[in-house]
Amino acid sequence: MTGMDDLTGEGFLPSGELQELLSPGGDNAVLADEMATYFDRLFPMMRSIAGAGVRQTLDILSEILPITQIEFPSGESVFDWTVPKEWVVREAYLVGPEGDRVIDVADHTLHLLNYSVPFRGKLSRSALDEHLYSLPEQPDAIPYVTSYYSPRWGFCLTDRQRQSLPEGDYEVVIDTDHIEGSLTIGECVLPGESDEEILISTNICHPSLANNELSGPIVSAFLGREIKKISDRRLTYRFVFLPETIGSICYLSRYGECLRKQMVAGYQVVCVGTDHPYVYKQSRRGDALADRAALTALKLRVGDDLQIQKFRPDWGSDERQYCSPGFNLPLGSLMRSVYDEYPEYHNSLDNRDLMSFAAMADSVQAFKFVLQHIDLNRVYRNRMPYGEVQLGKRGLYPSLGNFQEGMDQVSAILWLLNMSDGEHDLLEIAESSGIDIRLLDHFARLLCKREILDTVK
Repeated sequence: MTGMDDLTGEGFLPSGELQELLSPGGDNAVLADEMATYFDRLFPMMRSIAGAGVRQTLDILSEILPITQIEFPSGESVFDWTVPKEWVVREAYLVGPEGDRVIDVADHTLHLLNYSVPFRGKLSRSALDEHLYSLPEQPDAIPYVTSYYSPRWGFCLTDRQRQSLPEGDYEVVIDTDHIEGSLTIGECVLPGESDEEILISTNICHPSLANNELSGPIVSAFLGREIKKISDRRLTYRFVFLPETIGSICYLSRYGECLRKQMVAGYQVVCVGTDHPYVYKQSRRGDALADRAALTALKLRVGDDLQIQKFRPDWGSDERQYCSPGFNLPLGSLMRSVYDEYPEYHNSLDNRDLMSFAAMADSVQAFKFVLQHIDLNRVYRNRMPYGEVQLGKRGLYPSLGNFQEGMDQVSAILWLLNMSDGEHDLLEIAESSGIDIRLLDHFARLLCKREILDTVK
């Protein structure tokens, strides 16, 4: 019996080499443990849109990926916005009528209204209540509440704790400050053969939120480390770590024109820390290269266990800034649980217990697979387009008919020869055929070497 052994031409892969080419790659168990270690270091840190917590977070992530810190001075105009002052938190607590501290930011960073102004004084229980924030529908969760652009002070607590506060006078101590400083953004650019870029963007401004915050930057940093290992990168990769909304607006104010000229695809990385099914939110364009690559790669990787959402300007993360009409960048968002659609969102229940570090490691591999679809994507032209090329005399077809072993590789060649007309790219061939783009790339290179295909772009 014959089969793969009968495919004697250069480039055909024995089963072991084929499995290696198409393997998901990486030791996910080791990667998951590394991610857990970094999570434990980053989770307790006080972060906001500007301040030391952001820089400290970037310092730690720089141990994984070489990140440069870019500063935007307080007061600088960025489109319709102004760069805010830095927020400094020294201490913040509430002393009850019995003299004990009933709330202390040292116990949980979410206890303090984020960006709270300083305040010291005594208030009655009723006067204090208008400065307290809780979730009656989730009585055991501390909410995450911010007041970035309107000065106010306050505390966040569980509703159960709020209802148990006795009548009497309360001493309030909020030792914070807003100082002239800068908003900090982290950036790592990994150059490739081409100036064309892929952008990976994630947020670093929420304190003590696990899936909604830390999953994004940790996955992005480890993804960057994986991409950095690739020595023959065709495209350039730009990783940015920034405060949500104001950070991306700052970044676009300085680098938006560069991105518009050079960026071919991009992804917002958020909420990738659970073992829920993957969710892909399309770019504003809906059919950008980023969209096509994500859908093709993820459908091959997870099958029908993929949810697809359309772009919405009224709901989401920084894709709203990148996809604003003035830029309309080809950027989508890949998630594993959608913000505002899981009960732990923006409260203290979004903690380590919610996380799956194995899922985060898988998210790195999934993103890497998506990015491969973009980096390998080329347009080819068949130099022998009249009828099928006779593959047998070139050792590219079994010499004995009616044997199917190895025909998946022959199938890849036949798809390439038929669809390579100078108009269809490799991604479209993968979409139409269901063949892994890595296998198509392998044979496209082989056929170019045999002078059967030419690279168009």
